[in-house]
Amino acid sequence: MAIHGNAFVIGGGSGICKATAIGFAKEGVKGLLVADLDLDSALETAERCKTAAQNPDFVVKAIQVDVTSPDSVRDAVSTMVETFGRVDYCVNGAGITSPVPKHIVQVEFDQFRKVQEVNVNGTFLVLSTVSAAMAAQEPRPNDEEQLGRGTSRGSIVNVASVLSFGAIPRASSYTSSKHAVVGLTRAAALDNLENGIRVNCVCPAWVDTPMTQRACDNTPGFDRFVQSQLPMGRVATPEEIADAILFLSSSKASFIAGSSLMVDGALSIRT
Repeated sequence: MAIHGNAFVIGGGSGICKATAIGFAKEGVKGLLVADLDLDSALETAERCKTAAQNPDFVVKAIQVDVTSPDSVRDAVSTMVETFGRVDYCVNGAGITSPVPKHIVQVEFDQFRKVQEVNVNGTFLVLSTVSAAMAAQEPRPNDEEQLGRGTSRGSIVNVASVLSFGAIPRASSYTSSKHAVVGLTRAAALDNLENGIRVNCVCPAWVDTPMTQRACDNTPGFDRFVQSQLPMGRVATPEEIADAILFLSSSKASFIAGSSLMVDGALSIRT
């Protein structure tokens, strides 16, 4: 899929970003840094990536990162650059939701703030820090055989949501945070064009991940609600979202910047 160089995957311990990290290994990246708040899960993903890797020179490393901490994000990006020399691809999928759906009048401010700190502040910190690292890199051709595609210093993909463009009841914290992720993606895309850095996001609907499973476990009837909303009659697999992320990361998407790619099984166009 025209993927080379080194990838940095945040939130790679589970779900969509775990599948994305493994996908990068399968597509042939040389270096891969898997970061997650849960170090054990990041280490487990790294082992899976070793097995899946197609590049004979493949190297993978796992670290812990807290995206709500500027120092932690800065240290993680420094580790990426010091270990692999540059950041060609960054995927940020660190995110949380409220443990139990609540009407907006019942949402505690501390819980609302916690979701924003991870999903919004974390996205900002990653975008800001990784953008600076990429801007300091030498540009490389997007395609050696099609020089008209120009050059790139890197690609960043955020994980937003179908709820970035809509809403469901009792999800004010998560919905508002994912609207902000799209806004940050668009703003960063425009700011970074002068440096040859592309920024995009994917907007999945419900996916078969631990986060979705926890929501179903904590809320009676939520699984039936999810199934009733999906035109394709099923949730997505993590790999289906990862494939979209890999496309946006690759040079095949060299003219795509500031986009929000819906990967939602037609949910967003349902009337």
